[in-house]
Amino acid sequence: MFQIKLFLQKLAGIDIIKVFSLNAMATLVRMLAGMISVKVVAVVIGPVGIALLGQLNNFNTMLLGMANGGINNGITKYVAEYKEDKSKLKVILSNALRITLICSLLVSLFLIFDCVQLSRLILSSEKYSYVFVIFGFTIILYALNYLFISVLNGFKQFKKYVKVNISGTILGLFFSVLLVSLFGLPGALINAVTFQSVVFFVTLWMCRDEPWMKKDYFTERLNGPVMKQFFGFSLMTLTSLILAPLSQILLRGYVINEISASDAGIWEGMNHVSRMYLSIITTAFSIYYLPRLSEITDNIGLHKEIFRCYKVFIPMLLLLGITIYLLRYFILWLLYTPEFIKMTDLFSWQLFGDFFKICSWLLSFIMVAKAKTKAFITTEVGFTILYIFLSFTLLRMNGIVGLVQGYLLNYVFYMIAMVFLFRNIIIIKKNE
Repeated sequence: MFQIKLFLQKLAGIDIIKVFSLNAMATLVRMLAGMISVKVVAVVIGPVGIALLGQLNNFNTMLLGMANGGINNGITKYVAEYKEDKSKLKVILSNALRITLICSLLVSLFLIFDCVQLSRLILSSEKYSYVFVIFGFTIILYALNYLFISVLNGFKQFKKYVKVNISGTILGLFFSVLLVSLFGLPGALINAVTFQSVVFFVTLWMCRDEPWMKKDYFTERLNGPVMKQFFGFSLMTLTSLILAPLSQILLRGYVINEISASDAGIWEGMNHVSRMYLSIITTAFSIYYLPRLSEITDNIGLHKEIFRCYKVFIPMLLLLGITIYLLRYFILWLLYTPEFIKMTDLFSWQLFGDFFKICSWLLSFIMVAKAKTKAFITTEVGFTILYIFLSFTLLRMNGIVGLVQGYLLNYVFYMIAMVFLFRNIIIIKKNE
């Protein structure tokens, strides 16, 4: 008992544990809200509707990344680095705001003027073109919301970050249930492109008294060197935000057209379960891990931080994975309907894939924190192509189970690549 007490006291002193403690309530609220929302959506629109919603959500991810110029991680990194340098901070925030406004305006015009073609391409029908018009008019609010959240991240204002998350989750749940209940599938589609933008007003209110939330922090002129620094993050972020959703759109579109929309919805349902439980871990990546890696300047420090996080994340990931697998039939009953019964065949492959995904991300985040643009883009492009190839091949052999088998194999290979790429950080010699 004494040893256990010492171990817990030691863990309590680790910043990542403190972050989890602060984030516990937000995570609980997010998961409960997610379960309610998924259940309502599944009952009202069924597997076919969820397949279309998955297509739109993947498209949203790409467009939302483009709307903020892909610089959110860069904002977090540079605010964390220069938070004590007021003049440098003003230049960073001013340039970040200008990039966000320009990019969101361009994306907005694209969505509004190409709404019919986008509706036909993404949702297989022109009748949903109004969804893309609404998206075009509201996307700037999303971009500004994530600009402010990234600044909070950089300052490590975890408590306020958690409050914003809880408020946004509750507001999102209200919008989701209301729109889906009233309008069915059209309501679900409208909710998908608007609820994140509405959260902007919550974030703006909560940040109103922050020292950096003043006009003079956002009025500096464009700065060439800072723009160049942000450009590297834009390339990395946009590569990731475009390739990952695009691969899912291609695969889901193939399943819809060649197998069935119902099977595509079942696969999307499995993806949603993953996103829901992995948010417990991935949230900590954004609010703790990236700023922390950005602060560390030597390999020894990186080695210690990475393995400290492995000691926290891996046991948690194993516990979550085993629990979810054992409760898979209960989860299916709780979140979905009997139409999704085939999803139970996907759990084991998906959960193993999630395990290797998080293990590899703990290393791949070094590329983002240290702005290793070439390495990041090369690995993202290469492993996206591999993922599509594996998934298409196994899909033809094993049906939709092949999609999650491809997911697992891809992240096994990705993990191996990350270990090789960062072997000088993983293995520290005694004389270093």
